[in-house]
Amino acid sequence: MTATLQLAEALIARASVTPTDAGCQELIAKRLQAIGFHCETIVSGPAGLLVTNLWAKRAAAPVKHAQPAIHSIAIDSRAKTLVFAGHTDVVPAGPLGEWDSAPFTPHVRDGKLFGRGSSDMKVSLAAFVVAIEEFLAANPEPQLNLAMLLTSDEEGPANDGTVVVCNALQARGETLDYCIVGEPTSVERTGDMIKNGRRGTMSGRLTIQGVQGHIAYPHLAKNPIHLAAPALAELVAVDWDRGNDFFPPTTWQISNMHGGTGASNVIPGAVVIDFNFRFSTESTPESLQQRLVRVLEKHELEYDLTWTIGGLPFLTAPGTLVEAVQDAIRAETGLQTQLSTTGGTSDGRFLAKICPQVIEFGPPNATIHKINEHVKVTDIEPLKNIYRRALENLERQAQL
Repeated sequence: MTATLQLAEALIARASVTPTDAGCQELIAKRLQAIGFHCETIVSGPAGLLVTNLWAKRAAAPVKHAQPAIHSIAIDSRAKTLVFAGHTDVVPAGPLGEWDSAPFTPHVRDGKLFGRGSSDMKVSLAAFVVAIEEFLAANPEPQLNLAMLLTSDEEGPANDGTVVVCNALQARGETLDYCIVGEPTSVERTGDMIKNGRRGTMSGRLTIQGVQGHIAYPHLAKNPIHLAAPALAELVAVDWDRGNDFFPPTTWQISNMHGGTGASNVIPGAVVIDFNFRFSTESTPESLQQRLVRVLEKHELEYDLTWTIGGLPFLTAPGTLVEAVQDAIRAETGLQTQLSTTGGTSDGRFLAKICPQVIEFGPPNATIHKINEHVKVTDIEPLKNIYRRALENLERQAQL
């Protein structure tokens, strides 16, 4: 059993259903403290739903300067900071009887590691730790600051997790340069896809008012579902934007529609429509809101509308971090990785506000949140090696 697999199993065995951490961060903190990290626990949230966050950092070795020549200009030698980020919480296991083995008892069979959180994302966390240990064994005085940010509130509301730590770091004046989030981004094989950005998400709740009445006397009522239909048809057909080289076009989808009393002979007095935008960097929340409202006004609807912005889009263009990870993947696997911004939201949206280069990279995601979640054992060591190689690439860059 490799060190990565052993740590992954220890983490899976802790039933850290969101927002519970179940001791995962304590286990990781002990490993990090043993190699020179200062670890800080930040607890947040309401009583009974407390979220545990870990911020761990190891300062770079002091830069040794030669005696400066006369008239030389002093250069800012601040070390760059690389952060590994992720979450220790997992989604509930679901019906236990449908699992082939207990979800919180890690089990290897048929060349696969089974357990809730194996793919999302405890294998990534184990790979982070072992990659850092191996890197520091070979580079005991690196020129990089190393850090790790973990939360137990990624699978939940995400109000008391990464965003709280990012706000605290920003208030302290902490600067971050590179961030690798261990989300499971690969498709068929570890290394075939990196997420170098994510779309923004914005939800709305639209209530269209009508007049309730007897269904046999429609002239005495006003059916809000009928009134809404032409506007909804127009919204479905809107070309919000065409995306760009990194993002697909913005989409608008209805998720729920509620109207009526339950009786078959009553025209409802209102209809409530929940919808969501997944938007690219070609649009802003303000522009999308304005365009949607113009359609509602055009159809002369009486309505109430509330908005919730779940996250803004972010993008890390090819550069130092992307190239360091791409090179690491190529060296380890021979794959030419694909850059992608598809999928849902992640904590990368919070980190991107305080870190200019953020990517997400982890194992294949085909079984995340499913019964019998698993990772192929043959994907685990390559993942750890890619993280270590990326560290080595960034360290070489820091020494230039």
